[in-house]
Amino acid sequence: MLAPERRSRADLIIAAGIALAVLVAFTVVWLRSDARKTTSVTAAEPPPALVTAQSVPPTLNPTWESPSSATTTPLVAGGAVVTAEGGEVVGRDALSGTELWRYQRSLALCGVTAEWEKIVAVYRDHRGCSQVTELDGGTGRRLAQRTSDADSEVTVQSDGTYVSSLGDSRLELWRSDLVRTVEYGRVDAPVNPGDQPRSGCELIDADSSSSRLAVLERCPGEVADRLTIMNPSPKDNREPEEYGSSVLAALDAGVEGARILGVSGETTAVYLPPGRTSGPRIGLFDGAGNPVSEYALSVPVSADQATTTNGSVVTWWTGTAVVVLGASDLAPRWTFPDALGPGAVMAGNLLVPVDSGIAVLDLSTGSQIRTIPVERESRTEPITTTVAGDIILEQRGGRVVALS
Repeated sequence: MLAPERRSRADLIIAAGIALAVLVAFTVVWLRSDARKTTSVTAAEPPPALVTAQSVPPTLNPTWESPSSATTTPLVAGGAVVTAEGGEVVGRDALSGTELWRYQRSLALCGVTAEWEKIVAVYRDHRGCSQVTELDGGTGRRLAQRTSDADSEVTVQSDGTYVSSLGDSRLELWRSDLVRTVEYGRVDAPVNPGDQPRSGCELIDADSSSSRLAVLERCPGEVADRLTIMNPSPKDNREPEEYGSSVLAALDAGVEGARILGVSGETTAVYLPPGRTSGPRIGLFDGAGNPVSEYALSVPVSADQATTTNGSVVTWWTGTAVVVLGASDLAPRWTFPDALGPGAVMAGNLLVPVDSGIAVLDLSTGSQIRTIPVERESRTEPITTTVAGDIILEQRGGRVVALS
């Protein structure tokens, strides 16, 4: 019969050393981990659903406000109003502004948007604006997450189907589970070189619908901006599928400073600045990027612009005026001058910020019904507006103000 094995003193010392090494490694990983630097306080249940307003209120007064420099327009998701500042994203009660939930990281926010009744927050690390977290709008509960290479500055926006992250050299499009559907532009260490149709281009603007992704870019050696129309969900997200791409030179001997105003179905609307032979205009392009029609503009257009989709219309703020486009065909309907931002739809009317308050406009004709007085400090930034039930939210620079 074999004698039982006995542990020697050396065995015990080795085992203790291994346990200590594991503990030290775990401690180092924890100290350096994102989880240690993240605060997540969720709500037990989402707030009550917001009830659509049946009329525009006769008067408005500020009820609460909050810093929100990481947003460009007030965000509403899951019944909550969401503000974002520094590395912090907060869900608030729409009426009182009371905090319902909070998600905070030690990283700085690059941008935040709302889509699918969720919040998509993009944070900056050593790889650029690469860390993305999806939060439930009503409770703040963490959902999907993703990390990928990105530019150090990006614009994050939603189109009703996808969320895009646009930098000056790289674009990504994500679906509702944050799976990437398109990778376009600069690709570090590409698995299959040559998958991207062009290299070294500066990405200027982008927008998308469920069936088209439109990108404006400026490529080396080309005399004007280029409009590229793609599939927003190709078979392989690393291989863009183009429907058409052309330099905007034939239109007016070279277009510089164009901007995408909207994409609806297969139609793309583009602001075309003054050229050698024509003034500013809106150009409509088909699903392959071919020009279809143009509409001359009679209002000045500045570098500060903002566009929002409001149900049956797209509203474009030119820096001085609001131009209303049909949401289905993107053709211009009417123009309202002396505006401070693109406005929002409430109870069948368009509410547009003006110097004296909020102008209430007939949505079909643009005729002014009345003005609701609202006091504001004089501003140079656009005022973007979102309606949350019977509450009107204004983004004024780096703050969100609730009016009711």
